[in-house]
Amino acid sequence: MTTKAQGAMTFANKVSIFRIISVPFFIAAILYYQPYRDHLRFVALSIFLLAVFSDALDGFLARVMKQKTKAGTILDPLADKVLLSSAFIFIYIKDTFPQGINVPLWLVITVLSRDALILFGSAVIYVTKDELVLTPSRWGKYATLFQMLTIIAVLLQFRYSMYIVMFAAVFTVFSAVDYLKKGLKVLYASEPRHTS
Repeated sequence: MTTKAQGAMTFANKVSIFRIISVPFFIAAILYYQPYRDHLRFVALSIFLLAVFSDALDGFLARVMKQKTKAGTILDPLADKVLLSSAFIFIYIKDTFPQGINVPLWLVITVLSRDALILFGSAVIYVTKDELVLTPSRWGKYATLFQMLTIIAVLLQFRYSMYIVMFAAVFTVFSAVDYLKKGLKVLYASEPRHTS
């Protein structure tokens, strides 16, 4: 029974896949946005909020409903990274919002650099240790939360969004350092000795 659950496509996995599929629609709404098409900003916001809700639902199903799978441990963080990276890149590019509030370039670089570090580090560990390490840390969860809040604040053109941006930057840097320390610990852990 457990083996089947681990290998089966659970509802939690489908929720993660939905989050990935929603990304092109979000990008399209941002790219086609113009000041005279302000409704598209709210379309993009609605798609993003739905994706955020799906992230919370995904986590609930995995933990509470016992739908945790190997596929889910890859799909969930991958969906978050695809969604957030796309959001930061395309919102920064589309700098025509009503009040001129946007994500700063330095935050875009910080977010993308951290994600690249995590993906590259995970790939190195997988190749050398045959172990995939994508477990979200406490700092990583805080970073994801404030990154999501940053995108929401910008789409709403929230006047005090810079405070959220600062929190997003701090937690993103802290989580990058945390992931780096944990990755190095796994990478340089001594192999168990085999006795004949």
